[in-house]
Amino acid sequence: MPRVPFGTGELVFDVPSTMTVTTAEGVSRPPVADPAAAIERALDHPLGTAPLDKLAAGRRNAVIVVTDATRACPDHLLVPPMLRRLEAAGLGPDRVTILVAVGTHRASTAEEKAAKLGADVVARYRVIDHDATDPATLVEVAAVAGGPPFTVNRLAVDADLLIATGVVEPHQYAGYSGGAKTVAIGTAGEEIIRHTHGPAFLDHSGTRLGRLAGNPFQETVRAVGRAIGLDFVINAVLDDGGQIVEVAAGDPATVHDTLAGVAADLYTVEIPHQYDIAVAGVGYPKDANLYQASRAASYLQFAPTPVVRPGGVIILPAPCPEGVGRGIGEQRFAAAMAGARDPRELVERMRREGFPPGAQRAYIMASVLADCTVIVVGAERPDEIRPLGFRTAPDMQAAFRDAAAIVGPDASVLVVPHALLTLPIVTGGHSAGSVRHTAPPTGRRATGADPAGAGAVREAGRSPLTPCPLSHQGRGGGFLVGAGAPRGGRRQAPAAGAPSAAARVVAGAPASPRWGQG
Repeated sequence: MPRVPFGTGELVFDVPSTMTVTTAEGVSRPPVADPAAAIERALDHPLGTAPLDKLAAGRRNAVIVVTDATRACPDHLLVPPMLRRLEAAGLGPDRVTILVAVGTHRASTAEEKAAKLGADVVARYRVIDHDATDPATLVEVAAVAGGPPFTVNRLAVDADLLIATGVVEPHQYAGYSGGAKTVAIGTAGEEIIRHTHGPAFLDHSGTRLGRLAGNPFQETVRAVGRAIGLDFVINAVLDDGGQIVEVAAGDPATVHDTLAGVAADLYTVEIPHQYDIAVAGVGYPKDANLYQASRAASYLQFAPTPVVRPGGVIILPAPCPEGVGRGIGEQRFAAAMAGARDPRELVERMRREGFPPGAQRAYIMASVLADCTVIVVGAERPDEIRPLGFRTAPDMQAAFRDAAAIVGPDASVLVVPHALLTLPIVTGGHSAGSVRHTAPPTGRRATGADPAGAGAVREAGRSPLTPCPLSHQGRGGGFLVGAGAPRGGRRQAPAAGAPSAAARVVAGAPASPRWGQG
């Protein structure tokens, strides 16, 4: 039976017997046997720069910028060994500040800080949340080409030694997260967040999942990191259980390029065609609210070719205990979505008028909802979600029942247990005119179960830890489990003159949900 993460647990479910099911997952690679030792080795042998204790010698102070509670970065493992090295170099607790990069999201709670960093670290060190809306905490650094002057948290700019943590995984705008992004976006003022998350950037063909080359968002992130003097990063690549698979430390760009190559091998999966229905798994902490959880749906549809064909359905299991989300960015997302008549109208209006930071999630999700229906399953506050154009269902059985009413009972289903850690690449046919996103990683063919065969799974080959240049666009990996096509294996071409299955369904169902229905 298929299963996907749900909160801190998982959801096991049946798919209707009339539907054909495929599961797409990344390469199975064992986590490092001893994470603490792997982190120490990374710090002992940094990439492209001197070790941290050498960098710290003679410095007046240090700031470590860490990810917030919505990121699965293992800061409780990454930060303490750096603090020990800084202290040995003369930078004790009174000379080190830990800055939580919340961007425009809500501030982290005391409990979240302790869980993220460890109670001992929180007790001994000053830990502060960034506030993108407080001009008193921001300082102007430089101007972005073609954009406004950008401001960054004063603590980061004034640091004598600036360090950041992060995870390297597919990111819808940056190509891959990590590197300088924790500082450049997570501690930025609203001006640069508005600029980098606005229509000009989001509509650019280079701003895509898994793409670094020619990506204006990534180029800006790196430029900001250089301008404010980001000295050192430690980043990790995680498996779908949140365990460290690879870790590297050192120069921001070198570390990011290196781990992006590892991430591409782990997360890129080739799939044979578009699907009628996709189940997009999320899991904690991203499924705490709709703002974060909805990324799973948009990641699938902003792959080089959308995973779900026009008129199809994305099922999104997510408890969303915080509802839409509590931060200013989340509230702007909700206000934009709730105020729209239909998704296409919202996309055009936002493209024409622009929008504040946080509302970019509305721009992206309206683009998704213009093409397909999204059903959120198991939400604790469904009444907050339905007015935003999403449908809701109490359980997977109800969701599949609703999906069957839209696309038909004999639908093809792709289950993506970890949609935020999977980059599906459609290698076969798709509906004419449905390719919206150019860019890709053009990877190796997935070495998984033959859709027409016995379903044996073989692990794809993977590269050693070697730098991935900025021009890297992904190398395939991953596998497909289960039936990848209707019974009998290969998808059957329609009879001459007959409409395709997709065309028949689209002709009989709306291409997008009624706004607020479900």
